[in-house]
Amino acid sequence: MKNLILVAVLAVFTFGCKEVEEKEVHEDVAEAVNTAKLRHVVMFKFKDESTAEDIEMVVKAFENLPNEIPEIKGFEWGTNNSPENLNDEFTHIFTLTFDSENGRAAYLPHPAHKAFGGILGPHLDKVMVMDYWNK
Repeated sequence: MKNLILVAVLAVFTFGCKEVEEKEVHEDVAEAVNTAKLRHVVMFKFKDESTAEDIEMVVKAFENLPNEIPEIKGFEWGTNNSPENLNDEFTHIFTLTFDSENGRAAYLPHPAHKAFGGILGPHLDKVMVMDYWNK
């Protein structure tokens, strides 16, 4: 009888642990899905006649957008330093992060974004934009 009780207790413990493990796995998957972010990547080639001060003014204006547009959840930027010479003359890259496509949809027509376009426009030669969901 003791052996039967022991087997029953072990079975309950084992199946209980399996349920907990499966639940933890499902929660991990759900968390990964919920933490996916929409990345909005923008690359600029500035006009040859734009000065370093002009470019700095544009960068500062772009850096300020997260202060004015709450849907921007992350912002970073840098300048090209790839040795491959495949940048097609693009020199600056900016990555904005959004929680959703709705966040991006609010950003695109936002008055602060439109005002930034007015600052950028006189100095922009080429732009490339790509968006993706991080994996």
